Amino acid sequence: MTIAPDGSRRGSTPYTTMRGLLQSLDDTIPGKFEITKEGIVHDTTSPGRPHEVTAGLVSRRLERVMPEGIWAYTGGPDVEDEPEGIMRHPDVMVIAFADMEGEGSFDPRTLIAAVEIVSRSNPDNDWVGKMRDYPLMGVPIYVIFDPRHGTGAVMSDIHSTPDGPRYSIRKDFVYGEDVTIAEWTISTNDLPRYADGRSGD
Repeated sequence: MTIAPDGSRRGSTPYTTMRGLLQSLDDTIPGKFEITKEGIVHDTTSPGRPHEVTAGLVSRRLERVMPEGIWAYTGGPDVEDEPEGIMRHPDVMVIAFADMEGEGSFDPRTLIAAVEIVSRSNPDNDWVGKMRDYPLMGVPIYVIFDPRHGTGAVMSDIHSTPDGPRYSIRKDFVYGEDVTIAEWTISTNDLPRYADGRSGD
C-alpha cells in the first residue's frame, strides 16, 4: 500500500513530512514502512518464516566467506538518501563495520550490496520499486531472492539513462546454483520456498 505525500506543512518538504509521520507512528502500527518517490510504502504483512529464514541463511553464508570487518547485516537502521527523498530497509546489508558506526541512518553509498527477499504480499516493491530506487541511491549491487519461484537476480553496474540511473548488468539464477555477490560466492541450496495456496509470507 502506498500513502501519498502531504507537503502542506509550512517549511517542510514532502519527504520530511513523511519522515516525521513515520517517526510519530513509532511502532504503533504493525508492518514495515519505507519512503519512495511515490510516497510511503507500508507492507502490512509481517515477514513469515520462509522470508526470515532466507535472510538469515544468506547472511550466515556470506559472513562465512567474507573477511573480518565486512558484515552481512540484518538489523536496523534504515538506508536513507534525504536529497533524493528515499528511505529503504534492505533485508540484508553487506557493509563494512566501519561504515556502521555513528548515529542515524546508513549512507546508501557505503553499502557494498543490498539484498532483498521478495515479499509474497508485495513483490513489486522489490522487483520494481527497489530496482528503481537502489541505483538512484547509489547502491552498487542489488540482489533479489524470490521464494515464490525459487529464483533470483544480481544487478550491478549503475549507468545513466534518460529515466535516471539504472543497473546495466543482470545475472539471473535459480535456487540450487551458486550466486556471486560482489566478491563472494555462496550456495542457494536448501533456501525455503513459499508454500502454494498460503496467504502472506
